[in-house]
Amino acid sequence: MCVPGCEEAVRHALTRRGFFRGAAAAGFAATAVAAEPAAAFAPRRFTSVVDLTHTMSPDFPTFFGVPGIELEKKFDLKKDGFNLNWWRIVEHAGTHMDAPIHFSEAGATVEQIPAASLVVPLAVIDVAAKAAQNADYLVSKADLAAWEKKHGRLPDNACVAMHSGWAKHAGDGAKFTGKDSAGTFHFPGFGADAAEWLMKERKVAGLASDTLSLDHGPSKDFKVHYMWLPSGRWGLENVANLDKVPASGAMLIVGIPKVKGATGGPTRLMALV
Repeated sequence: MCVPGCEEAVRHALTRRGFFRGAAAAGFAATAVAAEPAAAFAPRRFTSVVDLTHTMSPDFPTFFGVPGIELEKKFDLKKDGFNLNWWRIVEHAGTHMDAPIHFSEAGATVEQIPAASLVVPLAVIDVAAKAAQNADYLVSKADLAAWEKKHGRLPDNACVAMHSGWAKHAGDGAKFTGKDSAGTFHFPGFGADAAEWLMKERKVAGLASDTLSLDHGPSKDFKVHYMWLPSGRWGLENVANLDKVPASGAMLIVGIPKVKGATGGPTRLMALV
């Protein structure tokens, strides 16, 4: 059966005259991706929700090598009558969003991203076998073409996610970061040619990776970040469980705290399958 409330919540969202008209009304056109109908998606029933989020903890590997979150117990139930922690977090740690402002001077901050652009079709590009052979693998235009040959044209306003198999290494910081003796990271990411093609030839709302970055580990110029985010699109990093969702047909819900001025933040990702 459908998860309580999910069918009703998404039924309207998935209709051509519902979600995409609502997205435009919410100001989705303010981003670089125009809100238009996704021809490949029609109203459907969802039977499950897949959590695409890693559990955030001080032990989760980070780009900076420091804890992404610290919790301090400020109030205790026995002493104060309630429990409450203070958090100290790194915006870009754990499963999180990169807002356009992260790599641009005047891009949208988190609270400026229209809610309608955070419920989108999900397309999963499986490059796990290739990444197993090459830790620095880059998703290419050929990978995107192969996906479309099998599943049809990428739906408009979708999130295109790289499934490299790296999520399974999240419990091993050395393997997940791939950091070598020279301090260089090694993990897969998107190639600049693939990102450019998605920007020019398709209407995609976001990119997602199951690694620390949209760019691959050895990158020094963060070319994909500097192309993608200033264009008004968002990114997701450290995504979990992409092996548990279909390559095509799921809807992604991006739940990010609406914090004024934030360049990103820990995100709860849910796929309706």
